[in-house]
Amino acid sequence: MKVLKQHYADFSGRARRKEYWMFTLVNIIIAFVFGFVCGLIKLPALSMVYSLAVLVPGIAVTARRLHDIGKSGWFMLIALIPLVGLYLIYVLTLEGDNGNNAYGPNPKAVLA
Repeated sequence: MKVLKQHYADFSGRARRKEYWMFTLVNIIIAFVFGFVCGLIKLPALSMVYSLAVLVPGIAVTARRLHDIGKSGWFMLIALIPLVGLYLIYVLTLEGDNGNNAYGPNPKAVLA
């Protein structure tokens, strides 16, 4: 929820793996349930509204996760290349840079 409340369209800074993957997991679960319910009541427009509502924070948290690894947010465009885009999933699982990098302080150090 922190991603939606505090960092809705925040493309600066760094995001820990936990923040990124928890947002992704919760988003997938909600989208699945919402899509299923909307399919049952034959109102798919509501599902599209949810998808559009979480599009910007999804891109923002991905950019901040890439910043934690020391890569530019533009690196997520690699996902548009078939098969090569799978490399992005691998990169998103890597541990972030220790200490400060060009995008800010280590979020793990800030929490400790």
